[in-house]
Amino acid sequence: MKFVEYPDRDLMMVNLADRLSSELKSALLIQDHATLCVPGGTTPGPAFDSLSASKLDWARVTVLLNDERWVPEDHPRSNTRLLRERLLVNEAAAAQYQPLHADTVTPEESLDTLGAQIKKLMPINVLLLGMGADMHTASLFPGADKLEQALSADAPPLMALRAEAAGEPRMTLTAPVLSGAMSIHILITGAEKRAALERARSLPPIKAPVRIVLNEATVHWAE
Repeated sequence: MKFVEYPDRDLMMVNLADRLSSELKSALLIQDHATLCVPGGTTPGPAFDSLSASKLDWARVTVLLNDERWVPEDHPRSNTRLLRERLLVNEAAAAQYQPLHADTVTPEESLDTLGAQIKKLMPINVLLLGMGADMHTASLFPGADKLEQALSADAPPLMALRAEAAGEPRMTLTAPVLSGAMSIHILITGAEKRAALERARSLPPIKAPVRIVLNEATVHWAE
């Protein structure tokens, strides 16, 4: 794990956006297409604002989420809604978007179709993750109903999980997809999450799911 501490959040967001942009450009130099996988939530919004203005061949980039709540795209808690407002704009409006949600009542009904689409995008070139104070990442929550399966080496690329802390049912990328990404970054802020990160380093993934990517990740932190 590489830990990068910034003097303030504004500088962190700008530097992180530059790093992600640079890595995407490098990927596009050696292959026809690149994948960028990002978290939802409000924390990465400022980084998305900067990244969306980056000058790169966005038409050759597919953007997808780490996970998605099983709610309509126009729902206030939809991660897709955030991406369309903060990342898939400006220069990045030309990017392709791979959703993790479909128009079915339950995520299980769309699992096979969406999972097949995710397989075509593997391995992920550039992965940005968040982490909760409970040490979850994506929708791999401690105590989730199918967490052990989602953490296994032979997990399918996409799974539907339910957890008390998650609220809605979730669709999430699984451990093999996340840990197999070519470049892994984790964005966290505040003392509570820094302390959680330190705890995670000595815990098994079943208790601290973020552990699956820590060894290869660059962690970006500011107070």
